[in-house]
Amino acid sequence: MKFLMNFSAFLLLIGGFTNHVVAQENTQLNKEQKSTFNKYEAFSPLFMTDQVNGFHSATGNPGSEYWQNRANYKIKATLDTIHQKIDGSVTIKYINNSPYNLEFLWLQLDQNTFKKESRGSALYPANDRNGVHTYTNGYELKNVAIKMDRGSKQKADYIVSDSRLQIRLPETLKAKGKDMEITINYSFDIPEHGKDRMGRVLTKNGWIYTLAQWYPRMEVMDEVDGWNTLPYLGTGEFYLDYGDFDYEITAPADMIVVGSGLLQNPKEVLTQYEQKQLEKAQKSDKTVSIQSVKQMLDRADHHKADKNGMLTWHFKIEQSRDISWAASNAFIWDAAKINLPKGKTALAQSLYPVENSGIDGYGRSTEYIKNSIELYSNKWFSYTYPVATNVGAHEGGMEYPGIVFCNYKSKGENLWGVINHEFGHNWFPMVVGSNERKFAWMDEGFNTFINDVDTKEFNNGEYYHTADLQSMGIRLFNEQLDPVFTVPDVIHNQGNLGVEAYYKPSTALQILRNTVLGQDRFDYAFKTYIKRWAFKHPTPWDFFNTMNSAAGEDLTWFWKGWFMNNWKLDQAVEGVKYVKGDPKNGALITLLNKNKMAMPVTLKITEANNTTKTVKLPVEVWMTGPEYVYNYESTTKIISVEIDPNHEVPDLNPANNTLTVLLDAPAGITAKSVINNYIQTIGGQNKLANVKDIATSMNTNIQGTAIKIETMKKDSNKYFMSISIPASNQVFVKYVVNGDQVSAMSNGVVQPLDTKQKQVILKEVVIFPELEYVQKGYKTELLGVQVTNGEQLYVVKITSPNGDVSKNYYNVTSGLKYKHEALGKTGNSITEYADYKTVDGIKIPFTQTSNNFGQNIEMKITEIKINKGIADSNFK
Repeated sequence: MKFLMNFSAFLLLIGGFTNHVVAQENTQLNKEQKSTFNKYEAFSPLFMTDQVNGFHSATGNPGSEYWQNRANYKIKATLDTIHQKIDGSVTIKYINNSPYNLEFLWLQLDQNTFKKESRGSALYPANDRNGVHTYTNGYELKNVAIKMDRGSKQKADYIVSDSRLQIRLPETLKAKGKDMEITINYSFDIPEHGKDRMGRVLTKNGWIYTLAQWYPRMEVMDEVDGWNTLPYLGTGEFYLDYGDFDYEITAPADMIVVGSGLLQNPKEVLTQYEQKQLEKAQKSDKTVSIQSVKQMLDRADHHKADKNGMLTWHFKIEQSRDISWAASNAFIWDAAKINLPKGKTALAQSLYPVENSGIDGYGRSTEYIKNSIELYSNKWFSYTYPVATNVGAHEGGMEYPGIVFCNYKSKGENLWGVINHEFGHNWFPMVVGSNERKFAWMDEGFNTFINDVDTKEFNNGEYYHTADLQSMGIRLFNEQLDPVFTVPDVIHNQGNLGVEAYYKPSTALQILRNTVLGQDRFDYAFKTYIKRWAFKHPTPWDFFNTMNSAAGEDLTWFWKGWFMNNWKLDQAVEGVKYVKGDPKNGALITLLNKNKMAMPVTLKITEANNTTKTVKLPVEVWMTGPEYVYNYESTTKIISVEIDPNHEVPDLNPANNTLTVLLDAPAGITAKSVINNYIQTIGGQNKLANVKDIATSMNTNIQGTAIKIETMKKDSNKYFMSISIPASNQVFVKYVVNGDQVSAMSNGVVQPLDTKQKQVILKEVVIFPELEYVQKGYKTELLGVQVTNGEQLYVVKITSPNGDVSKNYYNVTSGLKYKHEALGKTGNSITEYADYKTVDGIKIPFTQTSNNFGQNIEMKITEIKINKGIADSNFK
């Protein structure tokens, strides 16, 4: 399922809010104790020892006694568009491959979660994504019958408990391959918003129906939990046995129906033109139109309806854990060939309404499907279904075997992202059938990881953004997060779910691939896991053991830190000393592991003679304890030591990753002279002092979404800042300062602010901070000269009257400010400045780059106004 990022929480980082709060907590912690790292805990051998048996082996392979049951389905259902209802009948052949005789069976009745009295309704409020927006009566069971051991059909003894059904058998279903039949006649009302997983939406040319969780399904019985009877609440998704499906959907004849698997009767339900175009698409690498807008509007005149004006569509799919389908009379339809390994092919197809049919929208949907699946198939495991269908509907993004539902309004990068994500789920959990009800990270996290690998390859990286993983530590190691190893419905909070189920496990796999194991060892082990557990039910231990075994590495310390606990990583360079005081005798570089998580260390060491060396230290260096001294064979003075120079590993406090030995400033240069030179360079004291108000508009792009940032400052005591998405005309964040009055709003809701948070915002009021640095109350100190990318920068430390500490970096040659770095109480926030242009006689940096949430956010000024008379009403 596609996680929809909470932009308000994300964009608050631009203002430094989250950085401030988290860094403040960490500062207090580190004052109390130098390190919380415990080598005995991190490297304890007591891990996974009680999780292996004859069913799940220590090698990561299915054990010699592994078994799983099977369920084959035959279903007939009718779509009633008058009453917005489904009437159906399902016959399940349930095969008991277990070593146990069964006295009862459990089935899932997911539609019951839409009842007012359901457990899901109690857990999630109506306005939540997983809440019930409109209640239904759930499943109406008209008949439940069983047939055992080739006997006659008989009425079943059953009970319904929330979203589950138990059948109490009159005699046991024998073990080791015996089977029985279950037949259920049922109906249910189709909700409009089915927990963002199914439902219906009205478009310009008609309703689009997306039907999932639409038939009673068997619960899984396994050797781990017995019957897996966790109710369907909302966030926790699905856990299902595999089987073959044969199903028929009867719908109004002017509709197109698509579903999981292969259409069995195209000649009965498609026009001759549609059949001809489908044949072309099956041989074409380019998208072929099956039904255009005109043909969609004319289809009612060319259908082959029965006497009731209906058509029956027949589908089959083998070795699947589920099926879903969609129907509409508003579909545009196109398709293309998917090229799979070993000369095999499949069909990619898209069905969507006219509202978003352009080349910036669903006009590229089939291209995205084709490329996603081809890339995944060649990299990890071949796609296993004959058709891959994307339906543009109301869901944010939802996956089922061979078919996905994506929001019909998505465009460009967002559309690629949701299609790539949802079809990635055909590997996790459709092929590798993990328990989504308990371990969301085993499908969402693994899928998010392969999404990133895929996006980097697609169309030469058209939508790929290089992430600065190092700076993600503040978000991934937030004290408020749960461990990744948490049942998804317990996480409950959607923002936390996005980190814990998607981004944190995905990031962990990236680090394991790029930093710990290397791509070759990781890819081999990861593919081994997929191959071993294809169409089976792995536990987390099966994944851990397979990766350990196939990669040849005891990763106990890694699984503990990233998955089992909410541990944090904070590695620091503590100091450099020289043997006998002389660099020629070698350097002793002291490293400190300040928090509980252990990781290998990559060091970049630069000497005064301009030589640079990269050193990779294994995780085992921390077996000595939280402090490690590396003996480096230096020849000249060391001017910098940097941990993780390529920013591949999240770190709670990246500011202490680098120790820079500054060069001495030339004689006569002081902090005051550097600041005065900057003031003179950008316009002069008088010019800057006469600026009474200034307004800027800035644009940036975050994950393919255009963002607008507007600021206004007046009289050094009034400030306004808003962050909005122009496409949706929605303001996500707004700060207002009027004298000593400070307010913040997120999504239109006023946010409470404590004193420290208000101080963070108040600092933004000043138009030109350097004018204040030379006034009473500020302390400035020239620390020296730093060499960055071949440029010499004066480093000036500024201490405000209330004790806030920051550093400014000024280019020695140009005098312009290169970077601002907030430290200590105000967190570790870095902003770089570039592209200076003169506006009304003042040089303004038109490009500002901040690093937040794992990526550089580059903001460009599109409009700036100086002394244009901003009205006071803007600050109310």
